[in-house]
Amino acid sequence: MTALDDITGLVLAGGRGTRMGHVDKGLQAFRGAAMARHVLRRLAPQVGALAINANRNLDVYAGFGVPVWPDQLSGFEGPLAGLATGMARCATPLLATAPCDSPFLPPDLVARLHQALTAGGADLALAETEEPGADGAPRIQPQPVFALVRAAALPHLAAYLAGGGRRMDGWYAAITVARVRFDDASAFRNINTLDELRQCEPE
Repeated sequence: MTALDDITGLVLAGGRGTRMGHVDKGLQAFRGAAMARHVLRRLAPQVGALAINANRNLDVYAGFGVPVWPDQLSGFEGPLAGLATGMARCATPLLATAPCDSPFLPPDLVARLHQALTAGGADLALAETEEPGADGAPRIQPQPVFALVRAAALPHLAAYLAGGGRRMDGWYAAITVARVRFDDASAFRNINTLDELRQCEPE
């Protein structure tokens, strides 16, 4: 068994797509395929199994050939709801996540997160980048939806969600977190609007 066999990759496609006009972002065409398919293709070599978290168009996502897991919480409660669903349903001890609107994710994302998670005995490893702030000075930008988490940490997340918490970093106080700095901030680019989608379309 390799390290990959211990990891399920989950593409988070369960949001409302508000900034994109309430369309299903993961199904928007990008360079000849739905955006979620690009994310699946980049994630596939990095993990042992794949799944999609989606709350709409479940039959379409099912056609991608991987399991589709709707949120266990109702009401489109955000990426933490998708994370909790993945942690509850994955058959592996580790779950890697990436959003459906980030088709440029690094090819070494999961390997580097896994190294940090195991080296530090952490419950969660997340990516971060360095980007210029409003004043031009560099600042650290967390990328919490690009993460690797131990499924065994689910009780901590479930308790946070049950208390009404929805912030991605709101449950971190209850767990051990490792952070991994990536140099290429563009690899974590989110395509949030239809204009951004058109701008990114040319290769």
